[in-house]
Amino acid sequence: MHGSRVLRGPGGPAVTTSACGCEAPTPAAGQERHTPWWRSPSVLIPASSGLLLVFGLLVEWLSSEAETLAMVLFWSSLLFGASQFVPGALKGLFTRGRLGIGLLMTISATGAVLLGYIEEAAALAFLYSIVEALEDLSMDRAQSGLRSLLGLIPTTATVLAADGAKRTTPVEDLVAGDVLRLAAGERLATDAVVRSGHSSMDVSAITGESIPVEVSPGDDVLAGSINTSGTLDVEATASGTDNSLTTVVELVEQAQTQKGNQARLADRLARPLVPGVLLLATVVALVGWIFGDSELWVQRALVVLVAASPCALAISVPITVVSGIGAASKFGVIIKSGAAFERLGGIRHVALDKTGTLTRNEPTVTVVLTTGDTTRSQVLNWAASLEAHSTHPLAAAITAESTEVLDAQQVTETAGQGISGVLDEVPMSVGNPRWLSPGELAEQVEDFENRGMTMVILHRRRQPVGAIGVRDELRPETSQVITSLTSRGLGVTMLTGDNTRTAEALAHEAGITEVRSQLRPQDKARAVTQLREAGSGPVAMIGDGINDAPALATADIGIAMGATGSDAAVESADVAFTGEDLRRIPQALDHTRRGRQIITQNIVLSLALIIVLLPLAITGVLGLAAVVLVHEIAEVFVILNGLRAARTPSAEHAFTSAESEARPHITAPHRTGPLIA
Repeated sequence: MHGSRVLRGPGGPAVTTSACGCEAPTPAAGQERHTPWWRSPSVLIPASSGLLLVFGLLVEWLSSEAETLAMVLFWSSLLFGASQFVPGALKGLFTRGRLGIGLLMTISATGAVLLGYIEEAAALAFLYSIVEALEDLSMDRAQSGLRSLLGLIPTTATVLAADGAKRTTPVEDLVAGDVLRLAAGERLATDAVVRSGHSSMDVSAITGESIPVEVSPGDDVLAGSINTSGTLDVEATASGTDNSLTTVVELVEQAQTQKGNQARLADRLARPLVPGVLLLATVVALVGWIFGDSELWVQRALVVLVAASPCALAISVPITVVSGIGAASKFGVIIKSGAAFERLGGIRHVALDKTGTLTRNEPTVTVVLTTGDTTRSQVLNWAASLEAHSTHPLAAAITAESTEVLDAQQVTETAGQGISGVLDEVPMSVGNPRWLSPGELAEQVEDFENRGMTMVILHRRRQPVGAIGVRDELRPETSQVITSLTSRGLGVTMLTGDNTRTAEALAHEAGITEVRSQLRPQDKARAVTQLREAGSGPVAMIGDGINDAPALATADIGIAMGATGSDAAVESADVAFTGEDLRRIPQALDHTRRGRQIITQNIVLSLALIIVLLPLAITGVLGLAAVVLVHEIAEVFVILNGLRAARTPSAEHAFTSAESEARPHITAPHRTGPLIA
């Protein structure tokens, strides 16, 4: 099956569609079963076809008197092989008018049978069915259950009545205007706006941002976010079944359905080739019938069908894809389908999420400011002594950076603002600059905030003695990767749900000039579409969170950071990285570009072969046996060429090649091949 893909309609069963036109139910999330290849019918049946073909050839070679047995073996081989693509090809033709490579192979095998060349027809069926099975086997079919996203929405919510009474209501009964009471640690059931209370909301599951967002009356909050401290009263702005999180699911499913209908390159070529070959064969038969020996010209028409057989085309492309996908998996890049392999090689623009993709998704202390005689160590230790009593991610970062955590007394936390206590009988407070004045550090604090840091102020005896800057830092290889991508002529855009100030500061450090910030999941998907429509060419989206899922599904190629990525991101993507090294991006692009070049070479050769053979078949210069021999020689050649895609590039060589290409003033040896070895 070329490029099988799982599609889901909202609320409906999963269905796997393939280029052969087949449809089969897919196990639901959590129920998927992976059958070993040696027990899979999709592999065993083509393999049986090959064994029967080999036994038939042996019987025919060893004994001329066993012709009947050999013929039985050839017919059995033909039926086994053809069963893997003929039903799907015919169903696609008659139900959807679909003209694919499988249909052309069906026509070619039929022509060989009508001419009495059962052995050749069996060989065609076996070769096509086995490479299809190998390609399907090489694809990563891991699906994590997109609708598990909806598990982020609680089943009930606490609703406040007009008289202040509280009642527990099923989430599906919530409507816009309901006032909800959200206690510390609870997850919000639907989109809402804060009416009273101050707190911090953990939105990491929704927007991917690792640092909680401070909220106060009038601020919007999203379904699925967690109230980390304090109690909030919020007014629902959407129903429990139609909010931002359910929208994410619907957007991904719609985008997957649209992308799943995209045809492979070989099938796009087959669309005009199928009717063209049929028309030519019909004309040859009719002309011969009218003006010459009808039997001779009907035979020649059948030979034309076999001569137009896309054997080399049908076999070489999957072989190249299988080789390329297998090689990619060796350096940590899992490509889910042949169609994804082809598209990845043609990417012209890369959009990247910030948190967890360009950054480590681990808030760390990056700067410590002090006043007077206070030392860096004192500021960290005093702050950590209070923060040790908090579950805030910033608290964990500060505590990890300190060298000693003292015993704090009378610790109290003000939701969404900070924490206070007593150390050695001295009052201490740690909080944000809106709650605690930075004093003489104000200018520096503002400067570091402009650089994208979250600043925490420390007060001792109600006077500022220090400030701590925390930020989710870029991965060490980020700048190198961005330089490598731009040197290849690729456009690069950062898409993030984070605030504009932080996004632009980190983008500047990374070397990214185009930034789109404060984006919701649907905004990211819309931005990907806009990049494509703006003439950027095919767009790849790279992300790791639930909020990235719609954009990953909408992009021409979605790439998930597999090691830390959410199930939604991995399922929505066409490609997944098994690690977190961003250098895999240019490495994967170079690898698939080279594979795409090999595919193009094989397609050109295959089509040229058909163009040369057709007039020779029409004029009778070549009979069926000669045509089949030429096809088989060509198949061996393109298979060997396709196996070159199995060579794996190194990340270091990919960077070296890109950097040398990016230096126009340095004379380098003439290049005639691709950038990678």
